[in-house]
Amino acid sequence: MDAKITLSFNAHTIEKAKRFAEAHNMSLSRLTEFLYQQLTTQNYKTLEELPIAEWVTMVSEGQAEYHAKPRGRKAMKNEFFAKK
Repeated sequence: MDAKITLSFNAHTIEKAKRFAEAHNMSLSRLTEFLYQQLTTQNYKTLEELPIAEWVTMVSEGQAEYHAKPRGRKAMKNEFFAKK
């Protein structure tokens, strides 16, 4: 079951996060959910212990660049069934 929350972020950071999520074929909500899952799956005592801390910092500061090829429906379907 999904639950809704309201968050406030720097507008520039949100725009970059939206572009990042779109480039990876996901919604901003699912990207945020992924980050929260990473935070809550381990017993981290500080933010620096997070394995994604450097990655998040790079994305928020605009240093990270990811290039993904657009995949067609057929390629995604084949990839999905190959993993099963």
